[in-house]
Amino acid sequence: MISWRALLIGLGAVGSLTVGLALAADDIGSTLGFKSGEPVLLTANSLERDDERGLVTATGDVELSQVEHIVIADTIVYNERTNLVTARGNVTMLEPSGNVVFADSLELKDDLRDGAIEAFRAKLTDGARIAASSAERRNGNRTTMRNVVYSRCELCPVDRERAPLWQVKAKEVVHDEVSHDIAYYDAWLEFFGVPMLYTPYFEHADPTVKRRSGFLFPSYGNSTTLGYSITTPYYLVLEPWRDLTIEPTYTTNEGPVLGLQYREEFANGSLEFAGSVTRPETQDARFGTEIGGDIIRGHIIGYGQFDIDPIWRAGFLLERSSDETYLNRYRVSGLKSRRTLVTSPFAEGIDDRNYYGATGYYFQSLDEFDDEAEVPVVLPLLDVNLIGDAGKLGGFYTFDANGMALFRERGADSRRLSLAGGWHLPYTSDDGHVLQLSASLRGDLYHVDDVPDPDNPSNLKNGVTGRIVPEIALEWRYPLISRYDDFHLTVEPIVQGILSPTGLNSERIPNEDSQDLELTDTNLFSSNRFAGLDRVEEGPRVNYGLKLGVFGTNGERATALFGQTLRMRDEDNLVAGSGLDQTNSDFVGRLNLSPGPYLDLAYRFRLDGDDLTPRRTEIDATGGPSFLRLSLTYHRVEGQPLANDPTEFVTREEIIAAGSLRLSQYWSIQAGGRRDLAEDRTISIDGALTYEDECFLASLRAGRTYNQTRDVEPDTSIMFTLLLKGIS
Repeated sequence: MISWRALLIGLGAVGSLTVGLALAADDIGSTLGFKSGEPVLLTANSLERDDERGLVTATGDVELSQVEHIVIADTIVYNERTNLVTARGNVTMLEPSGNVVFADSLELKDDLRDGAIEAFRAKLTDGARIAASSAERRNGNRTTMRNVVYSRCELCPVDRERAPLWQVKAKEVVHDEVSHDIAYYDAWLEFFGVPMLYTPYFEHADPTVKRRSGFLFPSYGNSTTLGYSITTPYYLVLEPWRDLTIEPTYTTNEGPVLGLQYREEFANGSLEFAGSVTRPETQDARFGTEIGGDIIRGHIIGYGQFDIDPIWRAGFLLERSSDETYLNRYRVSGLKSRRTLVTSPFAEGIDDRNYYGATGYYFQSLDEFDDEAEVPVVLPLLDVNLIGDAGKLGGFYTFDANGMALFRERGADSRRLSLAGGWHLPYTSDDGHVLQLSASLRGDLYHVDDVPDPDNPSNLKNGVTGRIVPEIALEWRYPLISRYDDFHLTVEPIVQGILSPTGLNSERIPNEDSQDLELTDTNLFSSNRFAGLDRVEEGPRVNYGLKLGVFGTNGERATALFGQTLRMRDEDNLVAGSGLDQTNSDFVGRLNLSPGPYLDLAYRFRLDGDDLTPRRTEIDATGGPSFLRLSLTYHRVEGQPLANDPTEFVTREEIIAAGSLRLSQYWSIQAGGRRDLAEDRTISIDGALTYEDECFLASLRAGRTYNQTRDVEPDTSIMFTLLLKGIS
């Protein structure tokens, strides 16, 4: 093997020949598309120059390389007069893009602008393979191939002559490098070598294109509600930064449904809308009567977020449906089980540890028993949360402000201004005791209209009201650790004492944002467990608990928490079923077990404070090896009839199971179901059979829902999805 660089040194005495051959190597590289101005390395077993004919011939394991551009052949001949490069015998070209071209022979001239290739074969960067009896290149940007075979599928490693899963055969294929199109003429789509579909013409983008307008592969389905359906999406690139997907669906029972999705990226944010619209042909959403296509039904979902500067950003959430059952009846993905839709503009800023926010809420209830006129509108909702720097002793100040205006078309209205300041002093002793002392003072001012008196709902209260909420809290923790050969053990007792006055929850203050209250393991050590500000926990109380942890050297772990809240007296505003309505609250806790990589178990519970009867049980388990994964979720909430309505809160018990089994490298099964154990009925079941490899995806999914609400009846559906990777 003779390196061209070594050859230049060896022929130093014959200067004209050396320079001529060096220039020839550069010219050959230029003709083959190499970059100008960068050195080209030529290696060959022999190299000859014919000055009379203007030929430079390299033979024997010839390799021409420049960075990532490499050409290998048995023989390469360069004609200086015609600027023509001819390569013969086991020709291989590796391009900087990663594409690899194989050929028996090739002729290229004019810096790769024109040429011809015999027995052309190529492997593209996306894994696709293409072969042709011949290929011709013109004008540097248009390649025409004849008798072509194209596929993304890998060849069988045992029998390389066996036809791939799918391939496209065409009499002619044209690759336009300006438009980045690959067009097929007189083409057959074959599966396992058997022709299945003929088309006189079709095209798709070449591998350099990340996005391209065109039809996406359709999906097919059938359900007892909608009948047979077919969805044929069309993807439209409007600009490099925005696109639109049009998803027309035709159903035999309900007629056409038009879906749209719009996306746009900005320099400082993004915008996305999705929606659908239809004129049904069967039933009215509210009364279930025949309507003959007289109403319009649909939905729209939108989200946008924009960075104003390094601190501030603004955006919105938009969720609307034409009626209460549309999302469920038409199985709108991600929304069909929703009970409330939210529209919310927002602006927020985060500066170091400080937060500033302004938002609003407009709700649409999808519950048939809700009166839309009584659904509240919140505008604005303002929040400020400030955290000061630590002082000499480690203490720091906090300041929180909240402003809210809430109104309804019919019902109570309220305006609120809340200001709170606090001082917090953390301390850790030399022997490991961790203490934190907190003192805070909060003031709430309300202006209310039409607030009903709980004892006499016809008596409506109006005017200004408020309260002052002082609070002092002291928390003690003592984390301990013990190390052993194979594991280490942690124990952390926690006690938190809180002092605040009673009588803080006036009946003149409406409860709009604090109706959700329950003692759980996550809020055991919270000073105020109400979700909002309209209600506060009051009176002296003590929260205590114990944390345990066992951690193995091989990743095994087990953690646990158990605790309770103690009060000096009962509080009327702590409703039954919350776990806090007695002086001694229910016990709450959690247990997390992970004995190895094949099992994760989480158990959360709430036990009656008197007799340890389970009041709430949650179990989540996932496990199995990588080819078989199973999950189980069990929830039970014990019913507790209320004095004014014994049916208000009944026992709820539910189990959800799911699993996936990988049958082989390409085949997998997924199945799942949800059952209401309290009412002894199945809510839903579904399953899917999927085949996916490097070039093909086929999925058959079937399911049934058993819920019945107005015009939404129990429904059985089957959906089939097919995707040919590389041409879809």
